[in-house]
Amino acid sequence: MRRPLLALALVVALAAPSYAQAPAGGYRTPAPELVRLVDAPATPGVVVSPDGQTLLFVEQADLPTIEEISRPELRLAGLRLDPRTNGPSRTRAATALRLGRLDGDGSSRAVTGLPVNPRVRNVQFSPDGRHVAFTHDAANRIELWTMPVASAQARRVGTFAINETLAGAFDWLPSSDGFVATLVTSRRPALPPETTTPSGPVTQETAGRAAPSRTYQDLLASPSDEQTFEHYATAQAARVTLAGAVTNLGAPGLVSRTTPSPDGRFVLVETMKRPFSYLVPAGRFPRTLDVLDARTGRLVKRVADLPLMENVPVSFGSTTEGVRSAQWRADAPATLVWVEALDGGDGRRQATERDRVFALAAPFTSAPTVLATLPFRYGGIQWGDGSFALVSEFWQATRQTRTYRFAPDQPGALVKVLDRSSEDRYTDPGRPATVATAQGTRVLLRDAQGALFTIGGGASPEGDRPFVRRWDVNSGETVELFRSSGEAYEAPVAVLDAQGKILTQRETPTEPPNFWLRETVRRVAPRQVTRFAHPYPEFANIQKELITYRRADGVPLSATLYLPAGYDAQRDGPLPTFVWAYPAEFKTADAAGQVTGSPYRFNRISFQGAVPFVLRGYAVLDNAAVPIVGEGDVQPNDTFVEQLVGSMRAAIDEGVRRGVVDSTRVGVGGHSYGAFMTANLLAHSNLFRAGIARSGAYNRTLTPFGFQNEERTYWQAPDVYNRMSPFMNAEKINEPLLMIHGMADNNPGTFPIQSERLYNAVKGLGGTARLVMLPSESHGYAARESLLHMLWEMDSWLERFVKTPTASGGTR
Repeated sequence: MRRPLLALALVVALAAPSYAQAPAGGYRTPAPELVRLVDAPATPGVVVSPDGQTLLFVEQADLPTIEEISRPELRLAGLRLDPRTNGPSRTRAATALRLGRLDGDGSSRAVTGLPVNPRVRNVQFSPDGRHVAFTHDAANRIELWTMPVASAQARRVGTFAINETLAGAFDWLPSSDGFVATLVTSRRPALPPETTTPSGPVTQETAGRAAPSRTYQDLLASPSDEQTFEHYATAQAARVTLAGAVTNLGAPGLVSRTTPSPDGRFVLVETMKRPFSYLVPAGRFPRTLDVLDARTGRLVKRVADLPLMENVPVSFGSTTEGVRSAQWRADAPATLVWVEALDGGDGRRQATERDRVFALAAPFTSAPTVLATLPFRYGGIQWGDGSFALVSEFWQATRQTRTYRFAPDQPGALVKVLDRSSEDRYTDPGRPATVATAQGTRVLLRDAQGALFTIGGGASPEGDRPFVRRWDVNSGETVELFRSSGEAYEAPVAVLDAQGKILTQRETPTEPPNFWLRETVRRVAPRQVTRFAHPYPEFANIQKELITYRRADGVPLSATLYLPAGYDAQRDGPLPTFVWAYPAEFKTADAAGQVTGSPYRFNRISFQGAVPFVLRGYAVLDNAAVPIVGEGDVQPNDTFVEQLVGSMRAAIDEGVRRGVVDSTRVGVGGHSYGAFMTANLLAHSNLFRAGIARSGAYNRTLTPFGFQNEERTYWQAPDVYNRMSPFMNAEKINEPLLMIHGMADNNPGTFPIQSERLYNAVKGLGGTARLVMLPSESHGYAARESLLHMLWEMDSWLERFVKTPTASGGTR
């Protein structure tokens, strides 16, 4: 908030010498303790076999270098592609695989035969669990590899290259003897000629029909872009045996999806086509949806021929017209299921019926069957068998979600089994557990009496306490089989059988997550399955506490408080503090006030947030709740600024009450919408000495058709957009603001120009700011050099303006 002109002049005069001393270029390295965090080994990922007996440990590669993420990249139709490999760019791969047994002694064996310098992705067990397949990113192609679990000896499949531009790399056939994959083909359009001379102007035209769209990045922008996209996206759908023999399925095309039916006789193939769009990404391009014979590639059924989707309403609850969410029924041999909107896809239209779910069984010659007609928007189906399935629906405007049971083989009336608010975490019943079928699909796990098992996060006023419950859907009765308790956080990963055997991940503030096996019915002692080491044992003793407090309007709030190891408030006094947050919208104050997080989770000091700075002597208020509430017909953002400031004032006041926060030395930061929050706090309050805003959007007129959970357009609510835009209030930003942004940000709305223009505004108005543009980085930063430099910038800013300020920051 603006202070008197004389005080502002003093700020600029004092800040200018310090700013001039900052390095003009080159990557910098932060304090050694921050470097050790960035370089700490990643905990291996774990993939569980379909029978729940074999564990595949996936060891992640080190962070990529700036050289790696700066390699040539194509940005087309909302996609980012590596032109060398015909696949996604900026991938994080694994470098080693190991196999272990769930019922073993904790030992594991290395997978041998991997390629030199392996870059392993897309790891999948076969449906029978006897093989593992994965892709390897070679220098100029994506290869398919497989290995028998018995031998753990990997080998390449065939000599072809995978095309992962649009479709997933591959799917196992239900028979476990091969794959359906999309391959690079020589029968694809040529690249456009390389030239710097344009062939003519780029022209778009609208003819009076409204076509609002959200703000997308990396769209097609010229005929040359169209040709380039078509070249790399053209692929050949194919059936591939374990030995590498290839059978083409249909002609080459812009294949965006290939999914085999559960019986393996058919393949559902989605293919994009022209005309392309310069307004929306590839997911909205015209497409056909076909069922092909999996042996011959013969066209069996054209399911849909969908047009370009530029005119989808942007209002919440809106969707595309025509066939969508097409899938194979998981519990049937070959039954296709899809959804169609009954309201034109327009969430603003009044309607008692929104969506209808259809089914069509092989040989696909009869009329489709109606499985369900829904008053809200379709949310998904979980299949059981012919007599039992669950279908869900939701309505974003009211946050209402419902679940019904029905009989797929004899569809009739839906029986409602759940009706709740998606915002209410305390009453969340969890997600139904599933079990793998012999064909590789997943269906609901039920016991002999037909009851389901649910896995939930267990949100409560004491924090998250995950659970497993047995749920009798008919009576509504639930029985709790397991709930995390004591001074540990233990989250169920999977229910392995109907006798209550579960796999969990257990952690404490000083012990990293490890897998445990529990028998919830027999009540035998749990058994530890893995023994992953602490990634940074020297930092194990930092202090952590889940704290609760209230905003002035009575809304309960929470945050996780981190304090340095050995710190004592009475002895050491209050600390400089760094607050990190991300606002969230709610329709009820009750839901907004629910506690999130757990005091018993492992102290994972992610270098992406604020927690690392506890190692630099700060108190850290992490994930400080910033609920923006709009009850009834009131929209949350109508009072965004007031609720934002009130939430932060309450967090600081609670820290002061505890004697750990020095209210005259508080900094605030956030990423993306948290960055937007940070700039607003500096503009509309005097709570902070300085702010750090990463990859934010600050001018909401550049996202005029809505942002986050704001569905009104700029022209419907100009005052809201203007008041919420830090750029429009730049003259009030009088605390030092550090902005960091990836130069290749691809997140909708957070174009790099957002940070550039706000920096220029603050500079032009005489404020104190620093703009750091990270080359080649996207919305989240990946390269080791970038992450180290980001931490150096943040640490330097906090040292200068918060811990030992050389210039006046905010005052309360």
